[in-house]
Amino acid sequence: MMKKVLLFVLVILSSITAGAQQKHTFALSKSDFLLDGKPFQIISGEMHPARIPKMYWRHRIQMAKAMGCNTIAAYIFWNYHEEQKGVFDFKTENRDIAEFIKLCQAEGMWVLLRPGPYVCAEWDFGGLPPYLLSIPDIKLRCMDPRYMAEVTRFVDALSEQVRGLQCTNGGPILMVQVENEYGSYANDREYIKTLKDMWVKNGIDVPFYTADGPTAFMLEAGGVDGAAIGLDSGSSDADFEQAAKQNPNVPSFSSESYPGWLTHWKEKWQKPGNDGIVKEVTYLLEHKKSFNLYVVHGGTNFGFNAGANAFSPVQFQPDVTSYDYDSPVNERGEPTSKFYALRNVIAKYVKYKIPNVPKPTPVTEVAAFDMKPVNSVWNELPEAVKIPQPVPMEALGQYSGFILYRTKLIGRKSGTLTITEPHDYALILLNGKLVDTVYRDGGKWTVKLPPSDVKDPQLDILVENMGHINFAQYMVDRKGITDRVTLEGMTLTNWEVYKLPMDDKFIAALKSSDANGFHDGVFFKGKFELKAAADTYLDLSNFKKGVIWVNGHNLGRYWNVGPQFHLYCPANWLQKGENNVTVFDLHQDTASTIKGVKTLE
Repeated sequence: MMKKVLLFVLVILSSITAGAQQKHTFALSKSDFLLDGKPFQIISGEMHPARIPKMYWRHRIQMAKAMGCNTIAAYIFWNYHEEQKGVFDFKTENRDIAEFIKLCQAEGMWVLLRPGPYVCAEWDFGGLPPYLLSIPDIKLRCMDPRYMAEVTRFVDALSEQVRGLQCTNGGPILMVQVENEYGSYANDREYIKTLKDMWVKNGIDVPFYTADGPTAFMLEAGGVDGAAIGLDSGSSDADFEQAAKQNPNVPSFSSESYPGWLTHWKEKWQKPGNDGIVKEVTYLLEHKKSFNLYVVHGGTNFGFNAGANAFSPVQFQPDVTSYDYDSPVNERGEPTSKFYALRNVIAKYVKYKIPNVPKPTPVTEVAAFDMKPVNSVWNELPEAVKIPQPVPMEALGQYSGFILYRTKLIGRKSGTLTITEPHDYALILLNGKLVDTVYRDGGKWTVKLPPSDVKDPQLDILVENMGHINFAQYMVDRKGITDRVTLEGMTLTNWEVYKLPMDDKFIAALKSSDANGFHDGVFFKGKFELKAAADTYLDLSNFKKGVIWVNGHNLGRYWNVGPQFHLYCPANWLQKGENNVTVFDLHQDTASTIKGVKTLE
């Protein structure tokens, strides 16, 4: 009996020991990264858990490993975890950061953590929470005390999730990035030093690194004492020599090597091809330089999460919903020719065995199904907020979707109407009839209002937020109407404003109405049957401009200017049997059809 008890205890102790993760050291020498005291070459592939359905996290990590990567880099999007001020969410949908990092470790992968607070990433507002924009004169990414107070709360909250997952505590996190490409934006050295100190205060004890373009002024402005130097990208002797000039006592690496590139609406799909990235990776491998592929797998900007670029006051370039990025692992998780080209190159240089490529996940087609108009936004207006002059949506506590501004025309009743500024796409209606549309890009924000026989004509301006700018100096990007509206020079006053965030709760409560007279902002409903849940792409080429929900989940924006007409719908949002689809379209008003296809293009 005693022997059995002893054997049982030994089995339990053995199980506990096996379950405990081994602690590691990760350090910086002058030229190398040192894992447990030995040189270690980081071969990283970046992916963002917020852009990947949670059910596919493990599969995408396995795909990166099967391409030859030994590390996963991951941006954390602050605004995805704190959508409303003071309410953090690290559990629902794709938000369990700790679980994602643990999956990386379970698959034998190390982690580079890129927590921001600003990350860019073609994500709405570069990951910053738009509630910051409710402060009229706030300054971002500097020592503005109001900004720093919010950053401190975020760093405290995120540190709780990741502190125990550092390699020093038995986890896979090797390094943590401080801010992101700060040298491209500003030069507040106290700010980035303070950020690093915040992480240290919260128990982050692995090395830090920065990421900046390989130019002297960027590296100086964005550098952090003692941090490794990331180059976006590092692809030549000259790039690495520039890093050595900035700090010869720390290693440098290519923190973003680009297999693909981002795409905006109205552009062609960006497809850089294979030769450039194969050449760059070959150089890095031959010179034993660490690197991170941005991105190995892009995923999707579900919902209203796609960002935008602007490099002048009158420019606006919103990103498409797909974040396929022409990456080695495409939006749906399939290997591309670029995947195999890089896999072949990496295999020539690494000593570890690269595993087989995982089996593809199921995908299906859906026969065309009817989408019928069921209601109009004009029937679903909430209670109005009355204000003297227009204010941006953020001033009213709204951060995405649409917003309607309404007034009566007194005095001036026709002529040149100027909106200063429409952010981002506006429909102008007079007495319920569409006069014209205004798109922010290009700076032409005027329309001609025709004469009306109505005594006090009603002016409606319905504005779509197409994503907060995520990069460079125009990031303070409030949505809706940002200043005023004038008619022949007369400032129009006394407005009613209707907030239309189009959140999932609003869509779930949407009712059908009499279908007569729908115009300019119509809701459609339809449904399709599946024998089994599997990925698909819903083809919106028969619609014009709007948003689509499937079983209550927001797939994202579509627009018939292209290049994207197919929106990815993952299997976890589908079900065997009946699946319900809702579309809100700004311009379509007649019934049409949608079908499911297997590819992005």
